[in-house]
Amino acid sequence: MHGTERSPSTRTPSTRPDSRAVTIRIARDPNDLMLVMAIRSAVYLAEQDCPLEEEFDGNDLVAAHFIGFVGREPAGCLRVRFFGDFAKVERLAVRHQFRRSRVSFKLVQASVDYVRRKGFRKIYGQAQDRLVDFWAHFGAKPLPNDRKITFSDFSYTEMVLEIEPSADAITLESDPYMIIRPEGDWDRPGVLDLSASRAATSPLRDAALSRG
Repeated sequence: MHGTERSPSTRTPSTRPDSRAVTIRIARDPNDLMLVMAIRSAVYLAEQDCPLEEEFDGNDLVAAHFIGFVGREPAGCLRVRFFGDFAKVERLAVRHQFRRSRVSFKLVQASVDYVRRKGFRKIYGQAQDRLVDFWAHFGAKPLPNDRKITFSDFSYTEMVLEIEPSADAITLESDPYMIIRPEGDWDRPGVLDLSASRAATSPLRDAALSRG
């Protein structure tokens, strides 16, 4: 969305934060999940009058969540869940004051890149009928079965996006330390990489031996 104009400052432009910059990151802790819940409450509960039990459907703790920021302000979110041979992208929500920004597009693109990195070839979604063209922008197409579904007072169209896994998609042949790094942060050594510098002392085994 439009950033507010700043008053003159003694800081140089290179050190002044850009209030309009859009950034995306994956949710990692309870504070991040609270941001997700706040955004979705503002959009779905307040604007679309969705019942709370229908919006918070029991799937939030078994999914990956992305948060989009405009400057430092949390502006949007999106959820991804995983099934046998496809991922489902859902619950895209953008606060009304940020809908003229690129945050919705960047959230979707981040989720697509993430799913490709995980090696999936299909993304499934249920788009509100009025938003079919938005999802088509990314290459998603309505399923040919033309099943119409309705929930939470909206009509939805099933859509599928065919994708190719990333060239560096994570597989069983990937570095085993990469596989246990924090989700979505696979290219940077994590805390368990650092723990590998310690000898494998098996402390629980030694304690059992001492008790024997």
